[in-house]
This record gives sequence, structure tokens and C-alpha cells, in this order.
Amino acid sequence: MMNWSTRFPEPIPLPDGGQLRTLQDAGAYITKLVKQTHDSEPWQNAMHVLIQAADHGGPVEFARLGLMQALWPKDTPVYHSVDKGPKWRNRTKLVRDR
Repeated sequence: MMNWSTRFPEPIPLPDGGQLRTLQDAGAYITKLVKQTHDSEPWQNAMHVLIQAADHGGPVEFARLGLMQALWPKDTPVYHSVDKGPKWRNRTKLVRDR
């Protein structure tokens, strides 16, 4: 059985530059969120898997994934470089297609 001091395999990066290293850090972060954000579905799912991992021995990786999905929604770019344009795959034609 795990407890709240269990560490994540890798720290979870936060949008403000900080990191969540333990289940307890993640729980404290979620409880400090604005009520409207805290009550949204992604954050409720994240809290559910976090409690499962800490109190019931659930997989820590599920808790990590739930937090990552809540922190970085699908439409939010995790990395965006202003100085570089998008890199497109297969920009050059194959010899057979020339």
C-alpha cells in the first residue's frame, strides 16, 4: 500500500515552471485551484486517480497521466518555439516520384 509521500517516476512540470514530485504535492496543487477549475471534469478525474494511488495502492503512473491530461489539455501546445517554423515530414519527394 502506498501513501501520499510516494514519488512520481518523473516530476510533473507545471505551467508556471514548478514541479510536482510526490502525490502529496499533486494533492496540494489541486486543492489550491480555483473552484471552477477544480470542479472541471479533467481535474476531478486527476483527483480520483490520485486518491486511488495514494489510499488504495493504485498505479502511480495513472495518477501521473491524469495530472498531465488536466494540466496540459489536448489543444494546448506543450512546446512552442517562436523562432522556428513547423517541421513537415517528407518535404522532399522520393526519387520515384520526381
